[in-house]
Amino acid sequence: MFVITDGLDTPIRMIPMPTRTNSPLPTVASASTTATTPREVTRHIKPDVTAILWGRAAGRCEFWGCNTPLWKSPVTQESVNRAQRAHIYSFSGDGPRGNSGIDKESLNDIGNLMLVCHGCHRTIDKHKDGGRYPADLLRQWKAEHERRIEIVTGIDPSKKSHVVLYGANVGDHSSPLNFTEAAQAMFPVVHPAEDRAIELGTVNSSFTDRSEAFWQLEAQNLRTLFDRRVRERITTGEIDHLSVFALAPQPLLILLGTLLIDITNAEVFQRHREPQTWCWPRRATRISFRVEEPADTRGIPVLVIELTAAVTDDRITDVLGRDVSVWRVTVPEPHNDLVKSHKHLSQFRSTVRPVLDRIKARHGQNTLLHVFPVMGVAPAIELGRVRMPKAHMPWLIYDQVFHRGFIPTLTISPGDK
Repeated sequence: MFVITDGLDTPIRMIPMPTRTNSPLPTVASASTTATTPREVTRHIKPDVTAILWGRAAGRCEFWGCNTPLWKSPVTQESVNRAQRAHIYSFSGDGPRGNSGIDKESLNDIGNLMLVCHGCHRTIDKHKDGGRYPADLLRQWKAEHERRIEIVTGIDPSKKSHVVLYGANVGDHSSPLNFTEAAQAMFPVVHPAEDRAIELGTVNSSFTDRSEAFWQLEAQNLRTLFDRRVRERITTGEIDHLSVFALAPQPLLILLGTLLIDITNAEVFQRHREPQTWCWPRRATRISFRVEEPADTRGIPVLVIELTAAVTDDRITDVLGRDVSVWRVTVPEPHNDLVKSHKHLSQFRSTVRPVLDRIKARHGQNTLLHVFPVMGVAPAIELGRVRMPKAHMPWLIYDQVFHRGFIPTLTISPGDK
């Protein structure tokens, strides 16, 4: 006995093999006899339905989380058709999930078919009633898979963005950055222009932010790699948009922002703690940024950005003495998972720009501004981006070091970029 199949799905019919005997070969049926033999086409799926199914699924398994390509061997990578067309409601009344109340004519239509691999097909059809894979769940998976394919393939070519990864040691901890996670966070607004990221961090650095040499070495390395890997390609027009992912001490993040400056078409992403992801949540409440100005501006100008934790005045005076004029950008309740939207970053930029102008007007353009950032990754980069290289004061940026309080780290002078 052998099986006739449609090449993709379940068997069509079983035909017995002839028994070898010495009797003469059977006579070929006449045309009239053939015409009266019923033709079994009940499981036949039209070629145009198959083509549409392949197109909507992009040739990938529609089982949730599988997504395996069905046009090649996973072992040899040779081109081979591994796809199977699975019925959501079974063609047979006693098959998996049955078809009670379903129009027989629609069982082989696109809406009742999923493109799947062999293993996933066996999984969803394991139990007669569908088990863990009822029809509603499979219909949901099919719809979500096909919607995702529609979004991805519908992205305009101008929506390409170059991924920038920048990591530096924070204390004793290195900064794990992952291209795949970055690409997922960009979707569906933009997608990576290349299959790898532009990396700006020092590889396997033995220095930490407790070392005096750390800051100068990291700053020089960041400037050099940025000029070589980013600035040149922006100048030539090769790069039009950047998606920036960074984990590093805040002075270095601010420096990165000054290299980008706000005329660069870029989006900066924030690493969230709960849940741990780079993806922006769908909803985020508005942040109320507040600016506090000093009553007396005759002292040393200080800018404190407190978004992730409060900074008391004594922590400033311990470093600079009591003759200070503290300008403060804060929020009602600082915490370390504050920024949840790119709109929050826009609000932050809009708040900080006029503050920098007022500080310059009160203290003079050539006066050194002491910056104490306690603010998180993305806002730190955005603070650097709003700084105008030729118009703003020189900055001395401080960093919080465990048990040592704030220490001076990097100086950014007018014209630096």
